[in-house]
Amino acid sequence: MATDYYGVLGLARGASDADIKKAYRRLARDLHPDVNPDPEAKERFQEVSRAYQALTDPDKRRIVDLGGDPFDSSAGAGAGSPFGGAGFGGLGDIMDAFFGGGVGGRGPRSRVRAGDDALIVLELDLEQTVFGTTEDITVDTAVLCGTCSGAGTAPGTHPTTCATCSGRGEVQSVQRSFLGQVVSTRPCPTCAGTGQVIPDPCPECGSEGRVRARRTIPVKVPAGVEDGMRIRLTGRGEVGPGGGPAGDLYVEIRERPHEVFTRDGEDLHCHVTLPMTAAALGTTLPLTLLDGEETDVDVRPGTQAGTVTTLRGKGAPRLRATGRGNLQVHVDVQTPTKLDAEQEKLLRELAALRGEDRREPAGEGHGGLFSRVRKPFR
Repeated sequence: MATDYYGVLGLARGASDADIKKAYRRLARDLHPDVNPDPEAKERFQEVSRAYQALTDPDKRRIVDLGGDPFDSSAGAGAGSPFGGAGFGGLGDIMDAFFGGGVGGRGPRSRVRAGDDALIVLELDLEQTVFGTTEDITVDTAVLCGTCSGAGTAPGTHPTTCATCSGRGEVQSVQRSFLGQVVSTRPCPTCAGTGQVIPDPCPECGSEGRVRARRTIPVKVPAGVEDGMRIRLTGRGEVGPGGGPAGDLYVEIRERPHEVFTRDGEDLHCHVTLPMTAAALGTTLPLTLLDGEETDVDVRPGTQAGTVTTLRGKGAPRLRATGRGNLQVHVDVQTPTKLDAEQEKLLRELAALRGEDRREPAGEGHGGLFSRVRKPFR
């Protein structure tokens, strides 16, 4: 069933252009996201903007009055025409594609157009991306003009019909060629194809219906978000010309390096350094996790350099699932570079007890520290 765009604006069928603009301004003033942060108001504002587009464009309004929906892509344009179907809306579109003009006239275009999307980069610490946060960001974007509510006219004034095209939004020219007379149609240069001119522009926005403004927006960052991901804020981008519906704002996450932990998806990694005696004898190592929790890491006797101990469920939360990843603790064994006489004596005694003090290569099968080096054949 087609949307009742008149009903969306609270109007009866056959409402005048002035009534449509008045209803849109009244609703936009109350529902715009910059004024009303309620999510339901944001959806309602998009519906109102869509209805305004449908009823201020003569072609779209004609479809609405016939009981159709101009935004319904399944309706096609001239399904019974040999030039209808996907890609072209009719013979006029074909002529536009090849010659830059149509033959049948397309009527005035709407001044109201959808706004562009915006992108901003947000830098966060590892703790914030792993466990989530809410940050206020400051953006400079186009917002709805508060003086004219998007109409682009000075207070108390209205657009007038373009004298060049008589409101059609198009002008025609006739050229003679060897084929005969060729009539081409192009957008009116005076009104830019809208069929209307604004003799008294709004002093705030200069007839644009939007102004540049700096505003602060809270951004909720979910737990588990990763570097390079984007958060989409619907309807918080650039307001379109003529006060059209705003685009979306994308917040791209940049994760700052951490001095202790690194991240690989949902898993965290860290390195701990142990003296060779602790690695040989075993020990219990206290470790402060990313969230501040204290835990112990058991180091088994005989632990080798490069050993990885896994602490399950101590990593980052899974963004689109339950549970958390793991923390991988990498063990680095530190060999002393300077020994005093007593320490050297004790190590030599240990080496002798373990049969590791031989300076000459031991024979095969003797279990020495070194293996015999075979000379290559010449």
